[in-house]
Amino acid sequence: MDISGLDSFLDESDFTGVVLVKDGNRVVYEAVRGLASRRWDIPNTMDTRFDTASITKLFTSVAVLQQVAKGNLDLETSIHHYVELEDTTIDPGVTLLHLLTHTSGIADDADEEAGESYEDLFIETPNYSLIETKDYLPQFVTKPPLAEPGVDCRYCNVGYILAGLALEKVTGVPYRQYVFDEVLTKAAMNDSGFYDRREAAPRVAEGWDKDAAGTWFQNIYSYPPIGSADGGAQTTADDLVRFLQAVRNGELLDPEYTEEFFTPQVEHDDETMYGFGLEFDMNDDGTVRSYYKDGVNVGASGIVRYYLDEGLDVVVLSNNVDAAWPVVREIDERLGG
Repeated sequence: MDISGLDSFLDESDFTGVVLVKDGNRVVYEAVRGLASRRWDIPNTMDTRFDTASITKLFTSVAVLQQVAKGNLDLETSIHHYVELEDTTIDPGVTLLHLLTHTSGIADDADEEAGESYEDLFIETPNYSLIETKDYLPQFVTKPPLAEPGVDCRYCNVGYILAGLALEKVTGVPYRQYVFDEVLTKAAMNDSGFYDRREAAPRVAEGWDKDAAGTWFQNIYSYPPIGSADGGAQTTADDLVRFLQAVRNGELLDPEYTEEFFTPQVEHDDETMYGFGLEFDMNDDGTVRSYYKDGVNVGASGIVRYYLDEGLDVVVLSNNVDAAWPVVREIDERLGG
């Protein structure tokens, strides 16, 4: 990877966050910029834990596939078999396969493609009332579906809420505890977890964005205070690399589902395929150029990505909604994108 000039690019882009590029266990490039807390003027470091937003879906997907491999969950069985959804608009034809590959057709709690905002959800529903996985259900289970199951590939956050509830049903363990024990701990992600932003967890970056007037504001009212199955776990850049390496090395899934996890499942558009949480950047000949998962929320943006030909893991994490994307594009272009 040609990293000449990347430092100056970060300076010019006002980036806040961390960048990590690794070839196996060898650090190819790392950089850190900006503040973890604008209120207290605390700088980010490579050990800062950032909100991963939707990157968390990868942890949910692996957790579900672990239970599929054990025979406790079935990808082809109706989600109604695992979650009490009577008197809802969730089609009985929706399966875990649909939910994990964004082909369920169910309506999201906030349809961002239609201009809806997650912040608007919390005008009538306090964000601090969404703590447990089941708390999210009233936000979407009576909304009309957008398509029949399996017909359309449309990104849907709440599909992972339902997957998280199915996981809780068959394990008898709360979602966050299961993921901490069976995914984060087993991957040696010792600096990762679900930290409540109302508490004094160490080294957790605060999310800050600018409003229309150019004033910095913190995202304390823009997102539930603690993450759930669709997003919000906090991790370091190095721990995200450890996660992908652990899955690749067969430490989290058996051989069958390790292969499935890294296999494109459905076409999203001409250049992108979706898998079980992962997204795949495709070459013209139908081979995979890279696989990745990105995430964005108020006060958070980032990506974890693996380039197959180069053998490079790339992580960009920021505590700002916009800051990660110019850096992600710059690195991708330097790698031939």
